[in-house]
Amino acid sequence: MAQALRALIAAALLAIAFASSPAAAVTVGPRAPSWAELSPSDKEVLAPLAAEWDSLDPARRQKWMGIAKRYPTMAPPERERVQQQMGAWVRLTPDQRRQAREQYKSLKQLPPETRQQVPQKWPEYQRLPPEKRRELDSRSGTPPVAQQPPPEKRRELDNRSGAPPTGKP
Repeated sequence: MAQALRALIAAALLAIAFASSPAAAVTVGPRAPSWAELSPSDKEVLAPLAAEWDSLDPARRQKWMGIAKRYPTMAPPERERVQQQMGAWVRLTPDQRRQAREQYKSLKQLPPETRQQVPQKWPEYQRLPPEKRRELDSRSGTPPVAQQPPPEKRRELDNRSGAPPTGKP
């Protein structure tokens, strides 16, 4: 459960980072390209999304295209972070993604100074003992998140999507 919560918070933080970046201002056009229509460089950047690209709605494809276009200008640590978080997003179930989007919307409604504290408080939460985290989770008012598949299954899913195995449990 803590692992799934970490994935949701990471996804929410990723959403906040992208929403506050120039890439979030991408205009949604009438249609977004299919996977076959992407350039080789865009395919390389968006590789974690390959298996599900054509099933994404046009607005989501446009969002990811904005990130792919901005990718060459990112510093190497930011590129690595984007790739890691994109891989984490792909491994979330549809329900976990829905919950992450809802959490992102609720975070966006917080005052800016409170919202800025979220990334700083996350390491504190991670250092808490599991029983304290469970207690906080139960008080948060959000339903518990479905468990992530076991590491072996995640690696199998990573391999199916064409993404390299994460090596993380």
